[in-house]
Amino acid sequence: MEQIVDKDTYMIEAHGLTKTFKTYKKGKGLRGTIKTLFKREVVEIPAVKSVSFGIKRGEIIGYIGANGAGKSTTIKMMTGILTPSDGYVKVDGRIPYQMRQENAKHIGVVFGQKTQLWWDLPVGETFAILKEIYQVPDVFYASQMQYFDEIFELSEFMNQTVRTLSLGQRMRADLAASMLHNPKVLFLDEPTIGLDVMVKERIRKAIKDMNAKYGTTIVLTTHDMSDIEELCHRIIIIDKGELLYDGGIDKIRRDFGFERKIIFDLRYDDENEILEQLKGLGSLIEGSDANTLSYDLANNQLTVQFNRNHISISSIMNVILQRFNVLDFSVQDMDIEAIVKKF
Repeated sequence: MEQIVDKDTYMIEAHGLTKTFKTYKKGKGLRGTIKTLFKREVVEIPAVKSVSFGIKRGEIIGYIGANGAGKSTTIKMMTGILTPSDGYVKVDGRIPYQMRQENAKHIGVVFGQKTQLWWDLPVGETFAILKEIYQVPDVFYASQMQYFDEIFELSEFMNQTVRTLSLGQRMRADLAASMLHNPKVLFLDEPTIGLDVMVKERIRKAIKDMNAKYGTTIVLTTHDMSDIEELCHRIIIIDKGELLYDGGIDKIRRDFGFERKIIFDLRYDDENEILEQLKGLGSLIEGSDANTLSYDLANNQLTVQFNRNHISISSIMNVILQRFNVLDFSVQDMDIEAIVKKF
């Protein structure tokens, strides 16, 4: 999916970005192992295949795919950790892997399963070291630390060593550390993995605030689809190293996420009687047939699944509310993860 990008508009430009890892094929058995010692067969494993995209300044992008799709490899090329096998990527006009130190000054990175903090130092000392590394002015540093304390409540564990922090505390400290020097680009690789609901909300709020306050460009990879839905207006889907989709969430919902559910909590005494009434449900709802509407009754809950492109919520509600004793109801859209699988 080739795009023409403008260096004055785009913070990140990727053209034909490719990464192939080389490994050696191991022979089977003792004979194969001995043979390998003298003649090794090179095996190339493609991780990212000619991916192109442009990310505008100030955008929050969801970069998603299954495990092994190539997400983290792409992030590592954008941060300068890995060098592409072919193609190139630019971040704020720089080639990351050619200008690693300069690029590092202007980006922030959070890898959910790895920490950038010093394991045996108190959190406060870690931030003091990062201040010197990034040459953060005293006044701005004090302002940032006050802001992070308000968002992440850092003061409750600033004197603890990093190794004693809970996962939630460490992630809050890691995110604050990545934002300390006010980077132009923030790469977040699974930033909410394993966290409880309250900590996730804090992290999402901090991401939104930083984007609104400083216009930070943010690239987010995650398996938590609620992160994507709450933070991003655009998603890039990668699978087996290839770019599958680049566009808005609304469009992919419309084209692939047309299934919707209404779950009704019903009050009834005779389930057989309700099932009998449900047999004529399809004929009463405009636009419904076997392909556009289905239902299931279990544990006093009626779940109606329908195609939102053909049937309106109101047409279903009118019929159900007239025919059944409804205590409560909820409407559920198809989540992004299910859409990606379908895509």
